[in-house]
Amino acid sequence: MAVSGIHGQTLEVTVVGCNRLKDTEWISRQDPYVILEYGTTKFRTRTCTDGGKNPKFQEKFIFSLVEGLHELQIAVWNSNTITFDDFIGSGKVQLHKVLTHGYDDTPWPIQSKHGRCTGETRLILHYANAANKLATNFGPSAPPYLTPSTPYGSPPPGAAPYLPYPIPYLYPSAYPPSGYPPASGYPPPPLPYPPTAYPPPYPPLQGTSYYTPGPYTGPYPPPPY
Repeated sequence: MAVSGIHGQTLEVTVVGCNRLKDTEWISRQDPYVILEYGTTKFRTRTCTDGGKNPKFQEKFIFSLVEGLHELQIAVWNSNTITFDDFIGSGKVQLHKVLTHGYDDTPWPIQSKHGRCTGETRLILHYANAANKLATNFGPSAPPYLTPSTPYGSPPPGAAPYLPYPIPYLYPSAYPPSGYPPASGYPPPPLPYPPTAYPPPYPPLQGTSYYTPGPYTGPYPPPPY
């Protein structure tokens, strides 16, 4: 499906780096750089000195989109200080995916002038006005944190009330307490000793069961029965 209505919108292109480039140097490590071209706009990355076959750039560029133009040209070169720069490879980046979904991080292959693969370029493309934006692929979002209404959930019916910590023991401010001993009196007053009713009076009073033993007048020892 053709994408329309993009004229004048902005496209962000981040040049991440290159992988498995053809090595154009015989002695030292090559110094690659990348050129991006879209319509009449052209950008060049910095030179990755001694980048070799796997240079890293991490540079972002902003393009103004043109209606009907859905390709971005890329080219990779090796920088030389004495002779001309060495051409490593070039390729085309199709913009249909990023214009449709808003994001594309596909690695794009590059080829030599004779059509041989000379490595790949890693780009990250962003288009903020895409109608069908893809969800981010950096992992699922964490669920929102909900503050619980109680520390450990509601207790079951009939359970003892929840106490957040043990009730501390409160020591009395003074010892012994002010209300001790009790008002009724403690200890009780001592009883008189010996008691007034002990021993019983002697001789016994008249009418009591006590009597004075008299002389025994019978035979002794008494006869057996």
